[in-house]
Amino acid sequence: MKQNYDYPFTISVSFEKVVALYEERLKTEQNPISRAYIASILEYAESHPKLIEGLTSEAEIDSYKDSIKIMLDDIFPNMLSANEIKAASIPFKTFIFNQSERFAEILQDAGDNFNFEPRDFNHEYDYLYACVIILNNYYGYKIDFFRPIYYDIPTKNGVLKTYRLFINADFVDIEPTKDAIDLSEDVVDQLISNPDDIKLWKTYFPKNSWKFKGFTLLNLTDITVDEQISKLKSILINKNLGTDKLIPEQLTSVFRNIFKIQDLEFGFTLYNHDLKAFEILKSEDINSYILGDIVTSECNNAVCQGTIKTLVNQNEYFCISDVEAYAKQTNNNRLSKNLLDHQFHSCILAPVAKNGYLIGVLEIVAKQKNQLNQINAIKLNDVLPYIYAAAERNKIEAQNRMKAVIQSKYTSIHESVEWRFEEEASKFIDAENKNKTYHLKPIVFENIYPLYGQIDIVASSEERNKAIKFDLSQQLKSLKFIFDKAFKIKPLSIYEHSVFRIKQFLSQLEVNFTADLEQNIKRLIQKELNPVLTHISDELPQLKSNLDEYQSALKHDQILNYHQRDAYDAIVQKTNEKLADQLDQLQNEAQVIYPHYFERYKTDGVEHNLYIGQSITKHKKFNSILLQNLRLWQLEAMCKLENTFYDLQQYAEIKLNAASLILAFNSTLSIRYRMDEKKFDVDGTYNARYEVIKKRIDKALIKNSRERITQKGKIAIIYTDNVIKHEYKKYIGYLQNKQILGDNVEEFELEKVQGVSGLKAIRVDVMYKFNQEKHITYKDLIEILHH
Repeated sequence: MKQNYDYPFTISVSFEKVVALYEERLKTEQNPISRAYIASILEYAESHPKLIEGLTSEAEIDSYKDSIKIMLDDIFPNMLSANEIKAASIPFKTFIFNQSERFAEILQDAGDNFNFEPRDFNHEYDYLYACVIILNNYYGYKIDFFRPIYYDIPTKNGVLKTYRLFINADFVDIEPTKDAIDLSEDVVDQLISNPDDIKLWKTYFPKNSWKFKGFTLLNLTDITVDEQISKLKSILINKNLGTDKLIPEQLTSVFRNIFKIQDLEFGFTLYNHDLKAFEILKSEDINSYILGDIVTSECNNAVCQGTIKTLVNQNEYFCISDVEAYAKQTNNNRLSKNLLDHQFHSCILAPVAKNGYLIGVLEIVAKQKNQLNQINAIKLNDVLPYIYAAAERNKIEAQNRMKAVIQSKYTSIHESVEWRFEEEASKFIDAENKNKTYHLKPIVFENIYPLYGQIDIVASSEERNKAIKFDLSQQLKSLKFIFDKAFKIKPLSIYEHSVFRIKQFLSQLEVNFTADLEQNIKRLIQKELNPVLTHISDELPQLKSNLDEYQSALKHDQILNYHQRDAYDAIVQKTNEKLADQLDQLQNEAQVIYPHYFERYKTDGVEHNLYIGQSITKHKKFNSILLQNLRLWQLEAMCKLENTFYDLQQYAEIKLNAASLILAFNSTLSIRYRMDEKKFDVDGTYNARYEVIKKRIDKALIKNSRERITQKGKIAIIYTDNVIKHEYKKYIGYLQNKQILGDNVEEFELEKVQGVSGLKAIRVDVMYKFNQEKHITYKDLIEILHH
């Protein structure tokens, strides 16, 4: 046998083992027909001794092909020849013989230029594998050198099919020649430890030092679909569905091989649950045959009701085996028009869904009628889970990328308006993918109704200053006590002078507290008193306990002791956090009424803005009833915040008071996202009037008086339009009936605020439910708190 490469054995094709098996079978066979058949085969083999001795060339094998067919008739039964992909062969050779009909047909369809050779086959390792065959067959080792062997064979239509090879070596004998080297266990261990040292292997297995006698059986199994699914899985795992330009070409090849249709194409369309609409995938290379050239469309405008029911509601395949007939049935809807414009006459729309959640539609399209249908659609069953995983990952990556752009360009955004920022981010990313420049457009929402509210700590600055004044006074008194005792023990003038200076500042604290006075007291203690304290510590050990007590009251080596101020700040912080948390929870209820933009701020209390209108909410209709509902919600929410505020005062070290207001603005305005400030603001000069009122309204005075409109235990509703007054009086009556608001309702005109005139107010008492079943007034509440 002519060999193109070196091997450790010579090769001859022999049927000696086949004869031996027949001889053994004849000894036990009882059936006379079978015995006669076996005897005839043995007689035939005896008359053709070359079949036993061995055929050593391809020409010789070819000349004995009829004889070989007779010898292998049991192994290659004629009745299975049309289906089995089977042939006889010899190791490490592309030469095959005695092929089954189907094997021969596959090779014939592959063409004359096809080379029957395994995928990724490396001839450098053939010698090693041949040596391992000898070790296993002759020496009895069990070295596992098997690896799957695949053949990629094209059909006459150009579709590449994949086959897996299974080898049967039952009819092989390995024998040593006189040149063979007997191997010890140590040598075998050395060989196994050095698989890459081919020179070492050739030393112990010289060329042609062994004889290979017999033949091997090759069985091919068509695994094209499994292989394509594996390839599809690999493609989708490693690449991005929307941006990788190789994916469309690779997936097209996969689907063509699965369906065995050479001109098959595929497309993909996303499904938006919020809008109940189809959307294109952001990819220049993946078409949407549902949408065609448009970017998005409500389902009803793109496909028929039957398609929506099957795909969206039932998550089942929608197959069109005859597009022209479908076009007539649907009056040439967009889907049928898109398909026919591209000369596609059959298609499968496959829902890419999991647990009832549709993420998109895979579109498989073909040129001929009936090529795609309800029957062969099931080929996608094993594919769709991987498509879903890739589409879901693609969606998550796109969302993350959009969020990254939004965070970078806009900072944190409320979810109600996130869709508008996502639109801009999507355009920005799309342009970036195409190496183009995109300038982000302004984010503006027009015709918006504003609602503003605040719950504010009454006289917060005065209360904080009162706490600081108390702290400073207590610290100065503690110092005076130490210096008085020091003077009694040792009457030094410096001690007496220190007491004099302390009395001066205590007197000033009683008269008028200012920030300058606070700094002057700090300098007094740091520059004048502390050096004297150090002297006392050194000279008067009997005052050590007094000095230690004074120092322990100071935090982290501070000069001033702010115990009362820190307590006040802690109460304010705790109160604000509690109110903000409650407002956030109440906001969830308000968003259910109608989605809107919401923001809140913690100052000396909690402020909030609501902006409501059609332009903010993309897919829900807006009307005045929804606005009224939110105004009523806001008024009731402010009452709940008032109750929470005073609940917190029950155990507070410092008692606080709150006053609340609502600014009821009956005109619409526009809000614009300010890129420089990273926040929304009202847009336009006229609309700025609203911001002016909002910032100063809590300081507004009742006309012709010095009384502020915001008062403890009351909610003030500021307005300019009598229509608003009548609307809110209805809400007040409703909440009075629920004992949330009190009976006392006042109406006022207000002084000008920053040049803005015409402001009016309704002021109403809040009722409090405090550790008892019935509601009580603010006056009763304060008596309980200070009891």
